[in-house]
Amino acid sequence: MLALTTLFWAGNFVLGRAFSTDIEPITLAFIRWAAALLVLLPFALPALWRNRELILANGARLFVLGALSVAGFNTFAYLGLQSTTAMNGTLMQSTMPIMILLLSAIFLKEMASLKQWLGVVVSLAGVLVLISQAQIERLFQLEFNKGDLWIIFAMLIWGIYSIGLRWKPKELSAFAFFSTTLVVGVVILAPLSWWEMQGAPAIEWNNDLYLLFAYLAVFPSILAYLFWNYGVEKLGAQRSGLFIHLVPLWGMILSIIFLGEQVQTFHLVGMALIFSGIYLAVLSGSAFHKK
Repeated sequence: MLALTTLFWAGNFVLGRAFSTDIEPITLAFIRWAAALLVLLPFALPALWRNRELILANGARLFVLGALSVAGFNTFAYLGLQSTTAMNGTLMQSTMPIMILLLSAIFLKEMASLKQWLGVVVSLAGVLVLISQAQIERLFQLEFNKGDLWIIFAMLIWGIYSIGLRWKPKELSAFAFFSTTLVVGVVILAPLSWWEMQGAPAIEWNNDLYLLFAYLAVFPSILAYLFWNYGVEKLGAQRSGLFIHLVPLWGMILSIIFLGEQVQTFHLVGMALIFSGIYLAVLSGSAFHKK
């Protein structure tokens, strides 16, 4: 189930890139989450009603978490996929643990070991290799693909959301929390999608688009959520977290098969640096020490 979860997540990036010229990115995010909410509505409404007082009492923090996760992360990722490759996107997605470690140290004062900081530096070097395509002069001239920068910003948003989860109401069930953030995200994205479509060509609906939204609503939005929770319950958060590193592998395979993207040397160098940094910072077993 955890392996399938990472496959669904990688498929989300690959399809976001594949349909980047067919539908605007904010509208893509809105229809995806609105469709997921529609599917879950018979189950979500009772959960929301049972927890209505708790949800209202914690409305501000739940709104922020919904804005970051549902409305923010994937929308910025879809914006990035307008102008970068799915392979780059999924490789950068693997920096999530590094981003969380970095933000935890900055905002939560959770100090990391020297080995972990070395891992952060090595992973960031891998990201620089990707966004510069291993051309050092681009770094000095600040000539980056804006799509890569959007993807990095999406990872930053997810990192903020991840450390913000410690302020999630503990009494709120996981499904009620997910349903609440889903509603928040759809409400935020609806007017933004309407605004985006004012200057864009009308969507040309066809079978491919219907299949796209069926996949996005069911697999990376609902099944990935259920499968991930089940995996964490059975294996624990730490062992389950290791499966996130399958995302770039799936992304590379899917990008080659369905998009015809080619693996270049800078992809391999960037991936090697990112994975080495993740090993040093996250997988080597060093624990955080609070001040």
